Amino acid sequence: MPLSTRLKEHEPWSDEQVIERVLAGDTQLFELIMRRHNERLYRAVRSILRDEGDAEDAMQGAYLHAYAHLRDFEGRSAFSTWLTRIGIHEALARRRRSLRTVSESEEESDVPAETRSPEAGASDVENRRLLTRAIDALPEHFRTVFVLRQVQELSIEETARCLEIEPATVKTRLHRARALLRRHLLAQVEPGGRGALPFEAPRCDRVVAAVMARIAAT
Repeated sequence: MPLSTRLKEHEPWSDEQVIERVLAGDTQLFELIMRRHNERLYRAVRSILRDEGDAEDAMQGAYLHAYAHLRDFEGRSAFSTWLTRIGIHEALARRRRSLRTVSESEEESDVPAETRSPEAGASDVENRRLLTRAIDALPEHFRTVFVLRQVQELSIEETARCLEIEPATVKTRLHRARALLRRHLLAQVEPGGRGALPFEAPRCDRVVAAVMARIAAT
């Protein structure tokens, strides 16, 4: 049976049911987990790394770590929360390694230059481009909270669990992030917020193919 057909057949399954099958040896079903959570994980890691290529690399590292430690998932929180935490830790670790190898003259500025992927270059939605740049310009603590809470639409409690901070801290950082974004003309592009930091199909396919190849090689 083609893999695409099998994925569609198992789509109604919960994450926990899919994980059970993966742990039983049906490793190809891990692709279903990735396709379900790709956009959320991408937005979380990109809010830290601010670079599309680095974000894809971090996603692959996070998925491989999650796959290797699936038996450690105990269901005390949603699988998506567990996976997002892994992604955030992976992104932070990559950023720390990168900073150690970059000289002061090569350090990125507070407001980074826009990076245009082929997919983004094909987009004719100007407000997404402007909002993405405004989000990238936020300080990291505010940026990550804003992406998880406002763009990805996690609850305050789930955002707090993903970042391992208090709900009150989430509220404070979100309020501050919104204020800073307004200074970057957020009021003019706010209706397009849900479409910011899009995770297009070609990027989804690249990440899935790379991770499944690594899993198959183990």
